[in-house]
Order: sequence, then C-alpha cells, then structure tokens
Amino acid sequence: MIYLDNAATTQIKPEVLDAMIPYLQNNYGNAGSLYSLGSISKKAIAEARESVANLLHCKPEQVIFTSGGSESNNLAIFGLLDYFKQKRKTHIIYSPVEHDSVINAIDGFCKTYDFYSSETSVSSNGVVIPKYVKDKMRPTTGLVSVMYVNNETGSENEIMEIAKLCSENDVLFHTDCVQAAGTHTIDIDQIGCDLLSISSHKIHGPKGVGALFVRDTSLINPLIYGGHEQEFGLRAGTENVAGIVGFGKACEIVSQNLRENDIYMSMLKQVFYQCLAENLDKHGLKDVMHINGEPVVKHGKTLNIRFDGVDSETLILMLDAFGICISAGSACRSYESQPSHVLLAMGLDPDSARDSVRISFSVLNTLEEITSAAKQIAECVKLLSRKGG
Repeated sequence: MIYLDNAATTQIKPEVLDAMIPYLQNNYGNAGSLYSLGSISKKAIAEARESVANLLHCKPEQVIFTSGGSESNNLAIFGLLDYFKQKRKTHIIYSPVEHDSVINAIDGFCKTYDFYSSETSVSSNGVVIPKYVKDKMRPTTGLVSVMYVNNETGSENEIMEIAKLCSENDVLFHTDCVQAAGTHTIDIDQIGCDLLSISSHKIHGPKGVGALFVRDTSLINPLIYGGHEQEFGLRAGTENVAGIVGFGKACEIVSQNLRENDIYMSMLKQVFYQCLAENLDKHGLKDVMHINGEPVVKHGKTLNIRFDGVDSETLILMLDAFGICISAGSACRSYESQPSHVLLAMGLDPDSARDSVRISFSVLNTLEEITSAAKQIAECVKLLSRKGG
C-alpha cells in the first residue's frame, strides 16, 4: 500500500507506540489517585505536557489536553462566552476556508447566544490577507479565527500579521495549527496568538488526543464539567494517559526533526508533481492537470490538484484498487456529495471542485513510493479522462 493521505491522519511511529504501551498495560493507574500507580500516570502526563509546550514554545500550564483538534477548536470558541459578555463583544470573524469544526462551532455559538459572525474574503489561492480581516472588524468584534495551514490545499495564511492586527484592536486571535504542526515552526510569541489548536494524529501520534494553547487561562470556561483538578479545571474527565504520553512523544520527535522533516516532505511533493506532469505529458494530457491553492514549490506536505473531465471519487476508488490512498479533501466530509467549501470559496465552480483530489505526504513515504504513485495516477487519468479516452 502507498499511503498519500497524511493530511487526514498519519501512521503512528513505532517510538510513539512503544512509549504508550506501558500505560496501557502495567502503568494503568488513574492520574487522579493518590497511590503510587496513580502518581506514575500523573507524572507521565506532566512530562508529556512539557513536550507539547516545547513544541509550541509556551508554558506547560498553558496547554490544555483535549480529545483532538475539533474539541480544541470548540473550546476556543464556546469557552470564551463569559469573556465576551464581560467585554460586551458580540461579533466573531473567521475565514470561509476554515475547518468544519471552526465554521460549525461559530455558527452554533452565534445561534445559541445571539451573536453574529462575518466571513473574510480569500484570494484565488485560498489565502486570507490581513486586510480582509481588518475590513470585517467592528467595535464589537471579540474573536478572529484563521488557520495557519489549510487542511485541503496546504495554503498558508499570514497569521502573524493577522495576530498583530487583532492585538492592536483588542481582539482575541485563535489559529488552528493542526495542519501546520510537523512542517512549520509554531512559536506562540512569534505568532502572537491567544489560542492555538493542534492534534496528535496529524504528527504520527495516536488518535483521540490534542491540545489547546491558551495564553490566559482565566479567560476560558470549560465545556465539560467534573473534576476540578483535571486539566486545571478546564477539561474534566479521566485523562487518556496512554494517548497523552503518545502525543507528548510525537511532539518530542517533531521538535527534534522539524526542519529536516519539512525539507524532506517538500522534496517529496515537488518530485511527485514533476513525475506526475512528465507522465501525463507522455499521454498528451499535461494540460488537463491544475493546482488548487499555493504553488507546488512552497513548503509543506499537501498538494490539491484537479484533472479536467476526471471525477475525483472514481479516481480515488480506481487508485484504491492499485493500493494507493489519496482523498477528495477533508476526511470529515468524505461521505458527502457536496463539493469542498474550501475550493468553492477560492472561486472554483462545483464541477471543478468535485474533480479535485488531495495528495499529502509524510516522512514515512519514500521516493520510490511517490514516483510509483505518480505513474499510476497518470495511467488512471489517461483511462478516465475524456481527452485521454
């Protein structure tokens, strides 16, 4: 199998699994217990929190463990209700290319608490320009949420400039960094954000665990109530010790190899694109391929492309028969017939959006894999393309 859907999830690394196993077997104590078995779990969580904090360049007490990116995004929005009331803020700004967990959370929050929201514009590459955010700001704006790297196209937003703009206008800034982790330096002071979301399973850690960075935890109220000692009182529930340990180990590995990983994945992406273009050209089909989003020379792990006259679902299923895994976009929407909201916001028509596929790489992919996949994709496009047929 050649797995090229690493924006959806990643294979857990052996070192991560090895770190988790003791907390699934012998060290299974509840971290809230006073006896030594519980203390072992409590210490393991503290060490993992340090590793996550090191990746984000923040303090450990600013890291709140959650069940993943979606919960982190929801906590960043719903958790601010009391702060918004105190500051008399009733307006939230977000981009139309955000992850569903941000868009739907903001929609639900506004409907529930009689707030209102505004979508920014995006460029043809799906990028949110700071001016687009400024144009939407009001005296009642309390929060801006703009992701660092888009989960479908890999496009990067100018989040440092957006954060600066928010700070100048006394507006909190949240950024979803789920797709940026592992390829981009994430430094909360350089970014200037107030809240930041990441997820374990996007960086070769286990599923079901993530974190929300909160610069000032006094501004957040929990979504889940229960134990006052769990996650500093901001996220109740018995801690997922093994998952948290695995997440911490994945963050530790990423921190040690960030630059090398980014260079390697960028190289894979560029070689793949070149090989795909060359093989399409052999079939007289080079002009049927189009990039959605940032140019392929930009760094990162994700490439979003479309082939004229080739239905993405048919292509994905055909490639699956050859043991190659790619996707049509966000895994959260993989069973929906609707075209990608990200691609539509970028100006693509519904048919072009449906013809688009996402290919995303990881450090576990090899050059042999990606060149083999590129050749097979070209063969499938030749069979499916109206021009090729």
